[in-house]
Amino acid sequence: MKLYRYPLDLQLFSQEKTERATPKKREDARKKGQVAKSAELPGAFIMLFIFCSFLMLGSYYKQRLILMFGLILEQDLLMEVSMGNVMSLFSDLIMQGLMLLAPMFAIAIVVALIGNYVQFGFLFTGESLKMNLGKLSPLKGFKNIFSMRSVAEFVKNILKLLLIGLIVFLTLWNERAHILSLARVPVSSIFSYVASVAIRLGLEIGAILIALAVFDFFYQKYQHEKSLKMSKQDIKDEHKKSEGDPLIKGKIRERQRRMALQRMMQDVPKADVVITNPTHFAIALQYDGSKMEAPTVLAKGMDFVALRIRETAKEHGVITMENKPLARALYERAEIGETIPADLFQAVAEVLAYVYKLKGKVN
Repeated sequence: MKLYRYPLDLQLFSQEKTERATPKKREDARKKGQVAKSAELPGAFIMLFIFCSFLMLGSYYKQRLILMFGLILEQDLLMEVSMGNVMSLFSDLIMQGLMLLAPMFAIAIVVALIGNYVQFGFLFTGESLKMNLGKLSPLKGFKNIFSMRSVAEFVKNILKLLLIGLIVFLTLWNERAHILSLARVPVSSIFSYVASVAIRLGLEIGAILIALAVFDFFYQKYQHEKSLKMSKQDIKDEHKKSEGDPLIKGKIRERQRRMALQRMMQDVPKADVVITNPTHFAIALQYDGSKMEAPTVLAKGMDFVALRIRETAKEHGVITMENKPLARALYERAEIGETIPADLFQAVAEVLAYVYKLKGKVN
């Protein structure tokens, strides 16, 4: 029984996702938009910077609020109600509202872009916009609701609410005496006090949210790394896909060698001479003075290939000559389709002269 279980256990072990993701796996995940990011980090910074803008641009916000409400209370309260007047009033209010909110919009856009860039760099992909019917599966949705990730998100949100509630409670509790005395102070002082407390609360809550968002980012990074982990078998399969199956690559190379050998053998009958070792090497040369500057190697081979070249040359009446030093030099230094080295011109010329003499040709 153990003899059958051992290979099964080994196979299950190879399927365990214990290995870190390869660069290719990370790149593929990134192309799909799967990166380590915390959606809360940009939001927390946006909140903090907007409340900071209230401190730095307080006079600007105050001026715009006065213009907005003064436009109604001082100028348009007793205006004649007509289509033109109402449209003009609403146009002015919308313009003043946009100018009031413009710094907040600018801060939100800039901080959101920087916050996302800091987390995962520049990334633009449309994979997340593609329709995926698998997301509509009730079973998958049920699993997501009761997954560990959902539990962690629930605990994180509860902790966030408790901390924010605690900060608000302690702040208001410490200011209870001042709050009770607001009934005896001018309205302008009430507004100033409420604004100062609200800004202080916003800064404190923003700082707390940033701290929680940083922890959330590292948690998301841990979860992302965990989701990218691969088994040993996954790494082997990826290597096969990227590099090619060794068995298939071997068959392709073997077929390419056969095709190259076949093309080379088809050129042997065009040769003027085949120089041999006599058994280890064979080099087929061709020379046409009207087309070539020097003799060209049509085919070359060693051992079995050399035998094939000699047999093909014999079948087609190509002269074969034995010259051991020249054959070895040509095999080592000349490639198929190229001219012979210059220092071998003299030796090859003597061989070709002898071949032409045998054929009754004149140089």
